[in-house]
Amino acid sequence: MSGLSDALVRALGRVNVALYRRSGGRVFGRVGRAPILLLTTKGRRSDAPRTAPLLYLRDGERLAVVASFGGHPSHPAWYLNLAANPDVEVEIDRERFAARARTATPEERERLWPKLVEMYGPYASYQRKTSREIPVVLLEREPGPNWRLAQEGRAA
Repeated sequence: MSGLSDALVRALGRVNVALYRRSGGRVFGRVGRAPILLLTTKGRRSDAPRTAPLLYLRDGERLAVVASFGGHPSHPAWYLNLAANPDVEVEIDRERFAARARTATPEERERLWPKLVEMYGPYASYQRKTSREIPVVLLEREPGPNWRLAQEGRAA
């Protein structure tokens, strides 16, 4: 991407995040049928929080997101940040929680990819457009103070 398009994408991303948060996910919370979450990583060089709006698919207790970058030849920055620090924050509507991110195994990706393409068709063209295999990332909620009570069906 050129410097101008990079700046435009970053600016639109910031607007998307701000409107999503202000509306609790009612604005910019979906693309068609695909729901959107906000993923906050820690910058691998800056150590600053970096938030990206991403489509997601529920996979049992986990969430699957795609590091497509629109089929760009390189991985998106948020994915590179995960290599340095897999501890992330996930925001869905008004709920925020800590999670651990990891790249799906080849078997998990093979199982999830068709479901992700069904949810958001352009993923297939993104994969055809690039020589890299587009990673699927799994987000697993970290146990918090009320996690055990929630697992037992009791509120705090």
